[in-house]
Amino acid sequence: MRRGDIRRAVLGALVDGPANGYEVMRRLEERSGGLWRPSPGSVYPTLQMLEDEGLVGSTQEGGSRSFELTDEGRAAAQAGAERGGRAPWDRGDESDDRVRTLREEMGQTFMAAKQVAHAGTTAQLDRSIEIVQRARKELYQILAED
Repeated sequence: MRRGDIRRAVLGALVDGPANGYEVMRRLEERSGGLWRPSPGSVYPTLQMLEDEGLVGSTQEGGSRSFELTDEGRAAAQAGAERGGRAPWDRGDESDDRVRTLREEMGQTFMAAKQVAHAGTTAQLDRSIEIVQRARKELYQILAED
């Protein structure tokens, strides 16, 4: 991500309505198709900075702090969109689709492993562990290639 990406992304996430920090992170992960989920260590300071600048207001509700755009914040979010301020995950090329596909495949592999862990025999568990270990080693070998 480039400098300023998190700021634009958080403003864009709040266009959908008020949210706490974790909801902002969820929205960004959802919008990016799982490619990007910023950490609390980047979202919360950004929310505080935006609040200090008057672009975001907050309210405390039952132990959770909810943030929403002010009129100035809505104008800033709209201005960023009008300037062609694409989301960080939309700037890429076809490799982003490949990353998304890899993550989806890993998610499906994880779900299959959970099912084996839940319903598999000892022999099936042992085979599954070997398969996952072999796959991990092969992935690292790919990175080691010149």
